Amino acid sequence: MSSQLKGNAVVGQSGGPTAVINQSLVGVIQGVAECGHIDQLLGARHGVRGIVDEKFIDLRKASGELLERVAQTPAAALGSTRDKPDAAYCERIFKSFSKNNVRYFFYIGGNDSADTARIVSELAKKEKYELRVFHVPKTIDNDLRVHDHTPGYGSAAKFVAAAMMGDNFDNKSLPGIKVDVVMGRNAGFLTAASVLARQNPSDGPHLIYVPEAPLSEEKFLADVDRVYTKQGRCLIAASEGISKPGGVTWAEAMAEHVERDSHGNAQLSGTGALGDFLADLIKRKLGGGGKKLRVRADTFGYLQRSFPGFVSQVDASEARRVGQMAVKYSAQGEMEGSVAMKRLPGGFYSIDTFLTPLSSVAKETKHLDASYISDGNNITEAFVQYLKPLVGELPKVGSLDEIK
Repeated sequence: MSSQLKGNAVVGQSGGPTAVINQSLVGVIQGVAECGHIDQLLGARHGVRGIVDEKFIDLRKASGELLERVAQTPAAALGSTRDKPDAAYCERIFKSFSKNNVRYFFYIGGNDSADTARIVSELAKKEKYELRVFHVPKTIDNDLRVHDHTPGYGSAAKFVAAAMMGDNFDNKSLPGIKVDVVMGRNAGFLTAASVLARQNPSDGPHLIYVPEAPLSEEKFLADVDRVYTKQGRCLIAASEGISKPGGVTWAEAMAEHVERDSHGNAQLSGTGALGDFLADLIKRKLGGGGKKLRVRADTFGYLQRSFPGFVSQVDASEARRVGQMAVKYSAQGEMEGSVAMKRLPGGFYSIDTFLTPLSSVAKETKHLDASYISDGNNITEAFVQYLKPLVGELPKVGSLDEIK
């Protein structure tokens, strides 16, 4: 490939939306406006599906004022998709690219989207089609390998922490056992963020369960019984992807048929089945002998990934930055890859970006480090220190228990 490759570019969004995904889109648009090697920037409606169907938006027509409003708007402004291209699908992509003289492809998404970007890049090389592919990271799951953290996570973590903070006081007002199910199929980063809800030693969540720590029914019930006996209440944060010691998720084990997407992922979000199952299990196993327990369950669902007005400012700034950097990297010769962030050493929080190969991010999942998990039911202070800069300031709360 020539370092002077010129042509048009396509930007698309893929996978589950976030509260700041459009910051990255605007970052790409702004970056292209300032560069000289890209002529037109086309926005693909619903990711790769929009490319093969040639459903494009001329993003040059967007005013600066509109872009700033779009940047503050949650969910994918271009529309999203979970399509996974195969060779035949990619042939249609290259046909569309060739027709529109597209030489740069910016794809905003998570690890499945990075895998799509990898497939497109590898097949372009095989077909000798000159194309540079850049993955712009986003995922509330924070599970991209190589990346210190991902845009979208900080804002979703802030939502989870604040929601759990409020639920703690609700649970304290009317004591009982409460189960909150949080997103996280394979990685527990988002569920672990509930730890920030604790302002005082007695605050919940009192138990935090993540996919990285297999959980037996016996341990779960023993944990709940211990906390409830001691405090007279128990608030639980459980990831939707918690698994049994054998490796099967609780959600899959209790469902005869589990719907799967085009990437083979089981549908775990958008249903309250797991929370209801856990609540019923507690009632049946711990509520015997005339002991009536007040047990409730909530599933945070899709609100946690696209809640407006409660965005982490660090998250918003970094989301735009990775979009801008993707375009800057595209101007630096024969380069492509995923725009990753790394945390810089020092006494204050700061990050730098670098390009990592698409294959290093694609498909596979990064997990919570073992040092962040305690006794299979708690999150350590080391994780709190990792997370705090990404979330920013949380609501200030108070309790009359502070009166001595």
